[in-house]
Amino acid sequence: MADNYSRQNKSSRHLKEKESVRSKPRSKSGHKYHQMESKTPPLPTKCTSTLEELIKKRESLKQELKKIVKYTDSEPNKISKKRRHSKEEFTAVKGKRSYKENKINVNSSKKSVHESSPELDNTQVESEDEETIIELRRQQRKQLLEKFNISNVKSNDNDNSICDKTTEEGIKKNEDQKILKQVTDMFSEKDEFDSNVTEDKVTQGDSAHNLSLIDNWDDPDGYYNIRVGDVINNKYTIKGTLGQGVFANVVRAQDMNDGNDYVAIKIVRNNDLMYKTSLKEIAILKQIKDADPNNKYHCVQLLGHFMHKGHLCILLESLHMDLRSVIKKYGKHHGINMKALISYSRQLLLALRLLRRLGIIHADIKPDNILVNEKKNVLKLCDFGSAGKIDESEPTPYLVSRFYRAPEIILGVTYKHSIDIWSAACTIYEMATGKIMFTGSSNNRMLKCFMDLKGRFSSKVIKKGRFKDQHFNYNNNFLLHKKDEFTGREKLVEVPHILPSRDLQNELNKSFRNVSPKEEKKVVQLKDLLDKMTILDSGQRIAVTDCLRHPFILEELDKEACKQKMK
Repeated sequence: MADNYSRQNKSSRHLKEKESVRSKPRSKSGHKYHQMESKTPPLPTKCTSTLEELIKKRESLKQELKKIVKYTDSEPNKISKKRRHSKEEFTAVKGKRSYKENKINVNSSKKSVHESSPELDNTQVESEDEETIIELRRQQRKQLLEKFNISNVKSNDNDNSICDKTTEEGIKKNEDQKILKQVTDMFSEKDEFDSNVTEDKVTQGDSAHNLSLIDNWDDPDGYYNIRVGDVINNKYTIKGTLGQGVFANVVRAQDMNDGNDYVAIKIVRNNDLMYKTSLKEIAILKQIKDADPNNKYHCVQLLGHFMHKGHLCILLESLHMDLRSVIKKYGKHHGINMKALISYSRQLLLALRLLRRLGIIHADIKPDNILVNEKKNVLKLCDFGSAGKIDESEPTPYLVSRFYRAPEIILGVTYKHSIDIWSAACTIYEMATGKIMFTGSSNNRMLKCFMDLKGRFSSKVIKKGRFKDQHFNYNNNFLLHKKDEFTGREKLVEVPHILPSRDLQNELNKSFRNVSPKEEKKVVQLKDLLDKMTILDSGQRIAVTDCLRHPFILEELDKEACKQKMK
């Protein structure tokens, strides 16, 4: 009996050693396979089986190990990872998959754990066609939904949670259900996104706490969105728009608290640079108001300023229309009548004299920045956004609107009040003829226009300019910028000799035909005044006080001799 028991122990040890060897099979390529756990139960401590039964068990183990080796030959790495992940998944694969079913393409072997369910493997195909893959994914999703009853997952979670946790099958089911909840199928025909998303709703009520109603007063460029009828500062009702510039919008509004008088409100753009510039403009307007308390010197009066919806608002006296509109309405192509021309010129020069006394340069005089009242007999200079003190001036080639820009600005010569005199001369010419005096398309072309009327620049003026090399060569010959006809590129053409090709007197006479002898005399005086106001050398240009003493300004026409040209 003892011999029989010893033989049985030896045979059991022999079987265990063979089991350990065969559980680590090698492939033809020499790679080791991961160790697999056997389903064979351990031998009892007290063995009651006979030798024949042990031999039969040994043979059955051999057959089972052969099946395992065949399966692992097809997917060694994949199956080994899955076996490590869960024992239940390995047993399901071992029991239900055959050798032929395991021959799948490379793409299907890279799928995630929740996509490689054994029930879905029969639908795998080797085709890589996009439509086939999409259809395959849809079928897989349908089968997963049928398996786990995804529609009843939420309702059964609470009822089955206690029971499921007590068994391994319940644990696996809960894990699979969580995966299905988290993953959305990109090939699904229906949207499976969460419906518990907060909707963007705008509700009426306290707009101060509603972010959807804040900061909608501006357009993308920072301009205030003007709506006729809106009330600004709880006092001023917008009646219309007067204009829009680089710095601000200007509206006409009615003061509800002060006899319904009309005012002009300049609403500055919501921009830090514009805000700082406008504060400077307010300071200049206050200085002008203090110097002209009786409002005699034809500069628009400041009434106050305030903040509205993040915009700085400058309150100004209201006038009827700008000078450009007057020229278009009463003097298009031929200019306004002589009496109005003299009156407007005098009032404009009086405003410039006040600015000179205060040491202020307007730096943007043009018909758009000059206003007239409803009776058309009072003119006022406005828009001091570009204005500054004379000691703050720095050469810049783009100061002042181009058609009214003085030559010293273009050349980079230090400028003074004389740039306003030049701009005023261009404005007076436009009032007299209805046409723009200089119409260059660039700074270079503007210099050419100046020389067509006034002749060449002196070498003294050219040498002072910081930007002279852009327009003149080493011989002080003018370099005209042109586009090549064939290449379209800009080229420089030297123009050594420039002779005046315009006759100012002839241009003025065309606008004043069939006039009386006294008016003819005034036209000659006007030509002389414009010649002095447009001298190329700013140091020799006539001063504003001398302009006011000029015969064209000082001597008035007789009422009987004045012929109205307004239509």
